[in-house]
Amino acid sequence: MLLRSSAPSPFGRKVKIAAKILGVYDLLTVEMSNTNDPADTLRQQNPLGKIPILILDDGRKIFDSRVICEYLDAQADGVSLHPTESDARWEALTLQALGDGIVDASILQVYEARMRPEDKRHDDWLSYQSDKVKRSLDHLSANAPSLEGDLTIGHVAIACALGYLDLRFDGKWRETYPTLVSWLDAFRARVPAFDETKFEG
Repeated sequence: MLLRSSAPSPFGRKVKIAAKILGVYDLLTVEMSNTNDPADTLRQQNPLGKIPILILDDGRKIFDSRVICEYLDAQADGVSLHPTESDARWEALTLQALGDGIVDASILQVYEARMRPEDKRHDDWLSYQSDKVKRSLDHLSANAPSLEGDLTIGHVAIACALGYLDLRFDGKWRETYPTLVSWLDAFRARVPAFDETKFEG
């Protein structure tokens, strides 16, 4: 299977970590993509022009990261990141939504600074997005997801979100949220794939 992604993509990282935990990473060939390049074939592979994209051996394309992770989970034997028991499943998927939402709000801030001239940037918009991240980190700090027992896709999503804040915002969150620093350290110790997929770029 071909995984189209990029080195700094937090959603691509989530897929890679999930694949390593599930023991199916060796089934993947990772190919770098450039979402800003109109000539990159990813726009034909995913009409949204977004990564990651999983291209199966028969040519079918699967996206986004949530769907890819569930697909890889279905290929694994004996381990799962998506609980089937009702309450645990909704908890894991909601935690994943929170992690992905932190990343979405963070990316919008990055793009606002990267894509717009300084005199055309919208401070209210940036504040709106940064408030989403702050509220989410406040919630997680008070309700850090337990790392006892089985890991879920929610744990992976939160770890990738914190890693992305380290990459794009110089890890400033660490000054305010020592509980989450300790949580991420514990996740890293349990999941070597986190450091193996460290962001670049």
